[in-house]
Amino acid sequence: MVIELIGMLMKDRVEGKKYDDLAHHFIKISLTAYSVTAILGGLLLFTFITLYPDFFRYIAGIFKPAMHIYALLFLAESGSLYIYYYGWDRMNEGFLKWVHASLGVLLNVFGSTLMMLANSWLTFMMSPAGVDEQGRYLGNLWHVVHTALWNPVNVHRIIGNMVFGGGVVAAYAAYHFLAAKTHEERAYYDWMGYVSMFMAVASLIPLPFAGYWLMREVYGFRQQMGITLMGGILAWLFIIQAVLIGALFFASVYYLFTGMERMRGAERYQKYIKYLLFLMTVAFLVWLTPHTMVMKPAELKAMGGQQHPVVGNFGVMSAKNGAVNTMIITTIIAFIMYQRANKIVTVRWATLGNSLLIAMFGIALLNNWWLAIYGYYIPANVRIGLSVPRLWAP
Repeated sequence: MVIELIGMLMKDRVEGKKYDDLAHHFIKISLTAYSVTAILGGLLLFTFITLYPDFFRYIAGIFKPAMHIYALLFLAESGSLYIYYYGWDRMNEGFLKWVHASLGVLLNVFGSTLMMLANSWLTFMMSPAGVDEQGRYLGNLWHVVHTALWNPVNVHRIIGNMVFGGGVVAAYAAYHFLAAKTHEERAYYDWMGYVSMFMAVASLIPLPFAGYWLMREVYGFRQQMGITLMGGILAWLFIIQAVLIGALFFASVYYLFTGMERMRGAERYQKYIKYLLFLMTVAFLVWLTPHTMVMKPAELKAMGGQQHPVVGNFGVMSAKNGAVNTMIITTIIAFIMYQRANKIVTVRWATLGNSLLIAMFGIALLNNWWLAIYGYYIPANVRIGLSVPRLWAP
């Protein structure tokens, strides 16, 4: 939708057509994904009815009005998607083009509302509301839907889907780039990968903030649930997640730096890459360090306890917040370098602007590291309160 609108608003018709064709290509991939998700959704429904009939009967009874809305939205999304795709060439000029773009807006509204309704079922299971102590429905559908975790999950999933969607299209473009037979094909798929990675990285940067908000609300609703997730039986899943998050940031930065290798004028930034990669590596190691380890009694005795006397200090959230913020800031710096690699700044205040940019990132990093260290010397409730200004550091 966004790419189509960019193409429509461009004054250069040739350049606008280029973006319009790219948007058309994107929707082809989305159409395939939509078919797959419909099949998987049907399979999930069949699994619930077959293996968990009591659970499904209970959830369906509470969310019965919402499920009717869900079914109507599914039909509306299917209809708008197929009209949007198959009407692309027929509605490609003048007023009809704006009608087509409006269909794209409707498609996103229907799809996002559909996803948020489905989110309400899972957030009800995590943070139930609108029912009594025995789980009986109290008659207010909005209370059942709008639980404590509904909005954080909605925001986190919308941003996460933008990152994932950009990454999927980038992988698709990379495959076709390698398989291309002509220079024109390679250039086109290279540009497609550039646009999709731009969308993915731009969405990746705010994603940890949405995740932090979600976990903050988890602790606010039920502290024991947060402890179980991050420090109890599910802690190792969080460690695996930390590794995957770090790998995602690493892969994004690596893509940006390898992309700069092919850009004329990017040589002036090459000397800074090793420092940025060093920051990413140190932050990544801190980020994935577990607070406690699952060990044998002999290993615990040899180490002097479940927490390592040195490395264990990096397993607490004060260090991890500082680490993930460092990865975010480093990714933003790499992204700016990538965007400016083949451009020359010509304004008179270029030196002042660059100096302010360097000062801004320098202050953000120092503020982040200072608050991470300061967190070791203050009570837990004060440290949690300082998490908000730390997240604003980037």
